[in-house]
Amino acid sequence: MVGMFVTLVALSTPLAAQARGGGGTWSVGLAATLGSGWQIEGADVGVARRIGAGPVRALGVAGRFGSFINEGAIIGGAQGFVAALALSARSGRVDLAQMGPENNPTTFGLDLTVELAGYAGTKSPLPQGGRWAAVSVLPGLRFGNPDGGQWSLVVGPAAFLGHPTDVHAFLGIRFEAPLARRERHP
Repeated sequence: MVGMFVTLVALSTPLAAQARGGGGTWSVGLAATLGSGWQIEGADVGVARRIGAGPVRALGVAGRFGSFINEGAIIGGAQGFVAALALSARSGRVDLAQMGPENNPTTFGLDLTVELAGYAGTKSPLPQGGRWAAVSVLPGLRFGNPDGGQWSLVVGPAAFLGHPTDVHAFLGIRFEAPLARRERHP
């Protein structure tokens, strides 16, 4: 219910007003580990701040909420709850193609995200137990207006650090849009 309300408020702001802010973005998406056996599937909600520190162009923080899914089960494969706090650093986009008018382009590009996440779960079937950290290196394909709404698809390895350390494939599909800013009037 709260998530739907936050999404409604964010989407009610005209995109033109959001683009004037330029400094921060919000994102929503789906996140999952891939493979056989027990995997994690959930949703991401986050914010990011654009910066210019060498190759790093954005720093972000996101909450991830989901459950453990037994990919081998036909019916009733969900178990427990998992939540994570993810900190990320994203490179600038390398544009591959641009479509549309120059004043409102739609671009395809590649970027790289490095993510550090701390997980906590209930009824965890994973060998790491109920708490673990993960480090992910996620190459991504980004599509949309660089100053407006964008879709991204990230796929890469996620190392679950614990006893033992496992490597899972990570898949994320996210929508990102600029945060709205009110103009200051003298």
